[in-house]
Amino acid sequence: MRRRDVLAGIGSLGVIGGAGAVAIYGVPSVNDESDDESEPVDPFTVETIEAPGSEAGEVRVPATNQPTFVDFFATWCDACSEQMPALIEAHDRLGDDVLFISVTNEAVGRSVTEAKVVDWWKDHNGNWTLGIDPTAELSAQYAITGIPYAVAIDASGRVQWSAGGRKSTDEIVDGIERALESDGAEGE
Repeated sequence: MRRRDVLAGIGSLGVIGGAGAVAIYGVPSVNDESDDESEPVDPFTVETIEAPGSEAGEVRVPATNQPTFVDFFATWCDACSEQMPALIEAHDRLGDDVLFISVTNEAVGRSVTEAKVVDWWKDHNGNWTLGIDPTAELSAQYAITGIPYAVAIDASGRVQWSAGGRKSTDEIVDGIERALESDGAEGE
């Protein structure tokens, strides 16, 4: 009986340790370290809302003939709030070179109001395109496993980098640069 208790305790520690690693570092992504070229993803129209740096309307993800960076977030997500300074710096460095968009899959209009999303955006100094994905179709298309989650797509529509969990500015910039560098490098 004691042996079984010890084994159960060891197993529990492994589960807790693994869950802690996922909470801190995010779920590993297939594209984190892969140089394999992915297939182009189908374009998706994302509704955008009026907020600092963003106009109400629609935007195509991925953008036509332009690299695209998508940040998936939620207003209730502490790691998303903590990541905003890194996103701001990455946007300052590379935002002119890519379509830079943050998207929430919260049910805007049901579980959260558009005004609350805009207030969160203002409170965290967001200043680029802000989109909503209330049906989580865009999230499903990119197999988002949690938030925050980032995806960098080249101009041909191929995912060049994706990663879950909170990322540093350098990690985000490196991911975006993968998409920029592969731009026009098809067939290599």
